[in-house]
Amino acid sequence: MSVLAHDQSYRLPVTKAILPLLLLCAATLSPQSIAKTPGEVAIGDIVREATLQGLNGPPRKLSEFRGKSLIINLWASWCEPCRAEMASLDRLAWLEPGRHFSIIGISTDDDPARAEDWLKASNATINQFIDTRLQMENMLGASRIPLTVLVDPAGRVVDKIYGAREWDSPESIQLISAAFHLRVTRPAPK
Repeated sequence: MSVLAHDQSYRLPVTKAILPLLLLCAATLSPQSIAKTPGEVAIGDIVREATLQGLNGPPRKLSEFRGKSLIINLWASWCEPCRAEMASLDRLAWLEPGRHFSIIGISTDDDPARAEDWLKASNATINQFIDTRLQMENMLGASRIPLTVLVDPAGRVVDKIYGAREWDSPESIQLISAAFHLRVTRPAPK
């Protein structure tokens, strides 16, 4: 038998040395510690001007959406969660609360043709743009997608929601209504 098999005293110093390293690693994996993207606009700050290249319409300046609350959804054609939530954004645009805000999508695809092909197949109706130069992706903090950013009428970022969701669900409508200070009446039960 080896000396280590009989002597357990070596475990305590090794454990004390490794434990801080493990805690440091765990801390770096927490959502709060994810690195910001270059030039990211924080919640509470105003989005900078940008020209958006149209996928299903003409180019537009981001400032053209000022004066009305705005929902910006960043997605990619290869991202299954992004694709899964797209239809709910279209349905949200047609619901009564949708008259209080605009909804746009911004593809982070490198190849505009792939994004256009997927949009045609999905029958998306909201305004869609492409961000091949990472301008909006970095400004809005899309370190992972899908990312949906809520922007108030003055252009101030109110919230950032990472991950897919059903945007026309009562929970999502409540989240949007609270963020934009909307008074939304619920439809009468059937």
